[in-house]
Amino acid sequence: MRMDASQKNILQLNRTNIVKDLDPSNVYDGLLSRGIFTEDMIDEIKSAGTRRDQARQLVKDLQMRGSRAFPAFLECLRETGHHTLVNILQSEGPVTVPASLPVLPSAVPFPISHPIDGKKPDRGDGPQKLVPLKPALPILSPEGESLAPRLPRPRRESIQSYKIEANPCGLCLIINNVDFDPASDLKNRAGSDIDCDKLKRRFESFNFCVTVRRNLKCKEIKHQLSVLASTDHSLRYDCCVVVILSHGTESNNNRFPGAVHGVDGRSVPVQIMTNYLNGKNCPSLQSKPKLFFIQACGGGEKDTGFEVSPDEVRPMAGGMDDQTDAIPTSSSSDSLSLSDEPDARATLPTPSDILVSYSTFPGYVSWRDSNTGSWYVETLDCILEQNAATDDLVTMLMMVNNEVSQISAKGLYKQMPGSFNFLRKLFYFQTSKT
Repeated sequence: MRMDASQKNILQLNRTNIVKDLDPSNVYDGLLSRGIFTEDMIDEIKSAGTRRDQARQLVKDLQMRGSRAFPAFLECLRETGHHTLVNILQSEGPVTVPASLPVLPSAVPFPISHPIDGKKPDRGDGPQKLVPLKPALPILSPEGESLAPRLPRPRRESIQSYKIEANPCGLCLIINNVDFDPASDLKNRAGSDIDCDKLKRRFESFNFCVTVRRNLKCKEIKHQLSVLASTDHSLRYDCCVVVILSHGTESNNNRFPGAVHGVDGRSVPVQIMTNYLNGKNCPSLQSKPKLFFIQACGGGEKDTGFEVSPDEVRPMAGGMDDQTDAIPTSSSSDSLSLSDEPDARATLPTPSDILVSYSTFPGYVSWRDSNTGSWYVETLDCILEQNAATDDLVTMLMMVNNEVSQISAKGLYKQMPGSFNFLRKLFYFQTSKT
């Protein structure tokens, strides 16, 4: 159940008093033990900054935590000696605080009475004429839903944005594999340097500190990710970006599919790469967005598309030198076994605040022109240039999907980018126009 509108109003009206008088650290444990917030949510509030900033964020988040949040907050204030705040919040209207949670309010609160005109009756004068006050809480249906009409609200009010304000805003690692060991049976990736230069300039324009590493073997890829994970991002940076330009293949994992190859032919599953930066292995990036952009094949299958009305697509031809970044499905010998990675186990909790953008759908090839670069990177760079000042990342990636889907290789083959999105908020890049 959502928090009642009257309780939200009480919190909003008294926000100044709460921010002035409350030390949020006093109530974190109580709200955590009552199940109002999780540890991640409390960490997010702590990251707001000063005591006052944390108190403001606490008030805002409480309003999103359901019908039990307000009574629980009052209980925590009482337990920690904030009696003045309790009196202020309750003076706005009678609020029934249960002795212990969880206890939901009764369906119809018992009417509270008081004398007419607020005059106290003299003892022994006999019964006084009483009038009931309005119930403090709304009448609830048997299913627990409020029967009172809800006020309209903006559609995106509940979707927050990540704070991207640091200077520089974060680190960006670009791994550009171009020249492959002949023994790997992988062709060199002509045109990848064009992709690398485009994305380096683009992320520098978004105020990232960009590092480029070229022609890395499998172990070297893992080492660079380990270095990135061991960096202290907590105070200096608000986010992190990893770009992989390489050959790719299929790899069956329960979260993020696919794998990318080092120049020695061995592969690193995408899931292992993301694990380096998840909340457990990189604590300084907890609750901060981690973005992965992968230009590599997801497999060896070529997509010939399906027939649609001419009005649905704009014909866009690929280049004359289109190549793919695919090799056959990886075998156990070139996949990264979990025993090789004790610090990045597949049994970790599902990662939050991670987005992986793939140049192609799992199992299919990804096309690259040796003269102009890959379809995906060229389109991504163009969309970011034109829309980053106004649109969030997920919206822009849908634009990329649409544009790339219009292109054809050799007049026949298609490509469909996509993403696995575990972000919890909207992500906006820093731009000169924001």
